Amino acid sequence: MNLNPFEKDDFGNNLIIKRIIVFIVGLIAWYRFNIANTTKVEGSRTLKGLPKNGVLFVSNHQTYFADVACMYLVFNCVKFKIFDRIDFIWHLFSPKLNIYFVAATETMKSGLLPKIFAYVGSVSIKRTWRAAGQNVDRGVDTKDLDNIKKAINSGWTITFPQGTTKPFVRGRRGTAHLIKETKPIVIPVVVDGFRRAFDKKGMFLKSKNSELSIKFKDPLDINYDDTPQKILEQIMDSIEQSDEYFPDVLQESKAQ
Repeated sequence: MNLNPFEKDDFGNNLIIKRIIVFIVGLIAWYRFNIANTTKVEGSRTLKGLPKNGVLFVSNHQTYFADVACMYLVFNCVKFKIFDRIDFIWHLFSPKLNIYFVAATETMKSGLLPKIFAYVGSVSIKRTWRAAGQNVDRGVDTKDLDNIKKAINSGWTITFPQGTTKPFVRGRRGTAHLIKETKPIVIPVVVDGFRRAFDKKGMFLKSKNSELSIKFKDPLDINYDDTPQKILEQIMDSIEQSDEYFPDVLQESKAQ
């Protein structure tokens, strides 16, 4: 495959450099998900036939980067018609390059490795509710919204409605507003086991021989005329983070 050495993606990242980073990071991720641990993939056939852009993946969140890395492997295996497994390593030589993920700006600037990962496809946004470990209350930066829209319009985009790796936290209505405005195909994703296997950032192995799982569900049937709150409730239920899925202990504490 011949690539223009000066060709860039829609965010100005050189595709040759991006391909090299995806290859190196992908090799590390492949080892961690297939050798150091085992990964069960379900529902990836759902991705077959999806358009090249206008697709939004909404997921629960257990680590900053490991969840995203696993999705990258799934997406690239699907590109080669490999479904429900990620042990096919050859896709790293011709990866899908229009994959993006929404992440907090402070996370992506917190060291060299996050900055490298950011080049792969991060759409960095400023949190409206938290900054530098402190609670804040600030408006949404319209430039951040424009960048997310750009990502959705140019490829597949991953977002985490809860904005945190803590489980069963309320989702942020910004995701619902975005869906109402851009009307993407919305694919729910449920991940599990990553919190046990990796540190919070998902860069370092915390334990080996863990069983990880990632499940892709059918596209949501969304009425874009619904209120943001109703759309958000639909999303949270689909990623199994609504009240219905609360562990008994959380249900009990909530009732008190």
